[in-house]
Amino acid sequence: MNHGIRERLDSFLAGKGLRRTRQRDVIVEAAFGTGEHFTAEELHEMSRRIDRTVSRATVYRTLGLLVECGLLREIDLGKDQTYYDPNFLDKPEHNHLICVDCGRVVEFEDEHIAVLEDCITRRLGFKPASKSIRIEACCEELDRTGACRHKREMALT
Repeated sequence: MNHGIRERLDSFLAGKGLRRTRQRDVIVEAAFGTGEHFTAEELHEMSRRIDRTVSRATVYRTLGLLVECGLLREIDLGKDQTYYDPNFLDKPEHNHLICVDCGRVVEFEDEHIAVLEDCITRRLGFKPASKSIRIEACCEELDRTGACRHKREMALT
């Protein structure tokens, strides 16, 4: 895990009069030990693989702290659940493409999107505070071949 993550969290916790605990450390390790998006329940499961004593309540409280200090972002992947994205520190301008056929999430960056966002917000008299682009699309592989390897992989897990 990135040392900067630990330092940023420690500073944030100290500023709020909170302390670093073993359970929080485990949750942070689990959250930033993956490049995948996850729900609170998935993070709870990942954390309990490291330390069986991690409680669900501590996961939810720690998620709130990680979002508040800017280490994680809540994202909407269109699945009626809140997901958390640990990748915004490395790629702050990335967006999400979601396959409606298999559920696969692909992160992407495109310099043209930033230009378009700037043009739209300026034209309408706004200055962007944050942005989130989610594109839902159908899998070309499924359309072309009648099967999707990602859908098969998802069925196996």
